[in-house]
Amino acid sequence: MNNIAVLIDPAGYRQTPWKNGGGVTVDIAGAFRNDARAGRWDDMIWRFGWTTIAKPAPFSDLSGFDRMQVVVRGHGLVLRTPDADIDVRRAFEPVRFKGSTPINSQLENGPVDVVNLMGDSRLTKIDLRVLQSGATLALTPGIHVLYAANEICSVAVATGGHKIATDWALRLDLTTTETLHAKSGRLIVGSVFLQ
Repeated sequence: MNNIAVLIDPAGYRQTPWKNGGGVTVDIAGAFRNDARAGRWDDMIWRFGWTTIAKPAPFSDLSGFDRMQVVVRGHGLVLRTPDADIDVRRAFEPVRFKGSTPINSQLENGPVDVVNLMGDSRLTKIDLRVLQSGATLALTPGIHVLYAANEICSVAVATGGHKIATDWALRLDLTTTETLHAKSGRLIVGSVFLQ
């Protein structure tokens, strides 16, 4: 099986209400148990997307899922939990937490936009990284979604050179380990490894 690269046009992104109804998530890529019901929280295997946190609010209960999140616009987000705060005050610094963790968001400097990656902990392992211009990253076999949140990004990988317009994404389905070269722009890289 060959490595596959597909550009994802924002025109095809799907808007889905949060599981708790408190907002809307913009789905960029994902996998669901039943394609006919894609987008439903109960059918989710993994999803990668972004959302705006406009006011302090509780997070949805996503027990059984691993979650990662990174602020891409704004700053000052703190995730309050019963045990300890999760500090997401600075943009482009991903955090990891369990979907079952009770969380209330706090905004210290107004609304923020965040990129989320979620995966069923029984079926997937996930990782979310930020790649700066000029950096390289080894991508192991799996599904990798490269998202240009705020600026045009240029990358090179075994599938060739790719330019990713602002708010577009590039999905790489890799069967071999490949080196990703960030030529320009700051890139969000969500990785999903099916178990």
